[in-house]
Amino acid sequence: MESGNQQSLYYDPWSQQQQQPFMNMPMNNLTTDSKQGEFDNEPPLLEELGINVNHIWDKTLAVLNPLRKSEATILNECDLAGPLVFCLAFGCFLMLAGKIHFGYIYGLGLVGTLSLYALLNLMSHEGISIGTTVSVLGYCLLPIVLLSGFSIVISLKGAAGTFSALLSISWCAYSASKLFVTALSMDHQQMLVLYPCALVYGVFALLTIF
Repeated sequence: MESGNQQSLYYDPWSQQQQQPFMNMPMNNLTTDSKQGEFDNEPPLLEELGINVNHIWDKTLAVLNPLRKSEATILNECDLAGPLVFCLAFGCFLMLAGKIHFGYIYGLGLVGTLSLYALLNLMSHEGISIGTTVSVLGYCLLPIVLLSGFSIVISLKGAAGTFSALLSISWCAYSASKLFVTALSMDHQQMLVLYPCALVYGVFALLTIF
């Protein structure tokens, strides 16, 4: 009897450890499934950061092809990812050409944005936000960015460079004025918007040439 009582009172920790994984397995599976479901329901990282790749591509195509029809709903969104990339590329191309003008780029961009923001709000009934103004001007800087890329390889101080600069300014100004007119529903006023846009992009072209 004493040996039987000793065996019943004997505690075997190894047997308890072997039983615990089988007892906890259903709970672990439920926890894993719930975590997997939470990860599946999370939005993509770019969407959480407010970066819409489709809208960036649509705006870039609207600049590259000014004759292409653009939707006003896309233009009214304040997308700053594309303009930031274009401004950084513009500054890097100028730096590779031996011109460090990052301060001038952001300073002139700020003055030009505020000036056009005030002018467009005076000209239109609907009004425009400062974010939309920055977005449109930044995207339409793309032809000047391409011009600065060419300046690394060839000199723009001749007749060919002057013609290329005038073409880039016209391209930028026409694209920006069309996007502004489309976003603000300013029919038959594109030429009035084109002139101040040409002045803004003309300054950036001067930075590229000289």
